[in-house]
Amino acid sequence: MSEPRYPDPAITVPERLLMIQAHPDDAEFSSGGTIAKWAAAGSEIIYCSITSGDKGTRDPNITGEELMALREQEQLDAAAVLGVKDVIFLRYHDATLVPDLRLRLDLTRVIRQVRPTALMCFDPSTRFMGDGYINHPDHLAAGEASLAAVFPSCRDRRTFPELLVEGLEPIDVPNIYMFGSASADCWIDTTDYIETKIEALRKHASQIGGTDADLSFVREWNRENTRNHPNKPEGFGEYSESYKYMHIG
Repeated sequence: MSEPRYPDPAITVPERLLMIQAHPDDAEFSSGGTIAKWAAAGSEIIYCSITSGDKGTRDPNITGEELMALREQEQLDAAAVLGVKDVIFLRYHDATLVPDLRLRLDLTRVIRQVRPTALMCFDPSTRFMGDGYINHPDHLAAGEASLAAVFPSCRDRRTFPELLVEGLEPIDVPNIYMFGSASADCWIDTTDYIETKIEALRKHASQIGGTDADLSFVREWNRENTRNHPNKPEGFGEYSESYKYMHIG
């Protein structure tokens, strides 16, 4: 890991964090411990869920509308466990995301409304993870559109001038945390919040069940994050979450 930058991303708690996810549960899987830790330290955290996961089931007896309503409630319940202030649902259709101008406009609008000091999103460069997981195309599209919204769309007055008509002034977002990254350079110690993360994930019962057996992999996954830390400082705990961090400006 490179020398710490100012602000040191591993220890700095953002004043206001916007988490942009593709589906309900992405935030908890990738960053639940970090979100719980920062919320407990006073960070104001807001989610933006681009889809509501209306395709995420093998149950032939549930409709997309029913699944969407269920997953939105699961997301609200999980967010409450972590201390999240609000959840914004854009209600794009699951499994169809593309990083086009419509999505970029909608995310630029949300960013200008929330006015975060830090943003979390998928790393759109991560196509594969290990030798057993193909990254969901919605994840790639969500990350690509999020970064394009941050730069240059949020910054430039002449990009999406209709947002000015809505009273949404440009903003610079200085701190970016990309999760699901194959080139992580920032590790957050989440040892004290692993149980909170698991309790939040338990709320997503439609996706992973809610038993201890269903969630047993979460601890190992977060231990592996810590094992991958190239320069683990003294006193760093057993569990962590990792990010590709960028400081803009």
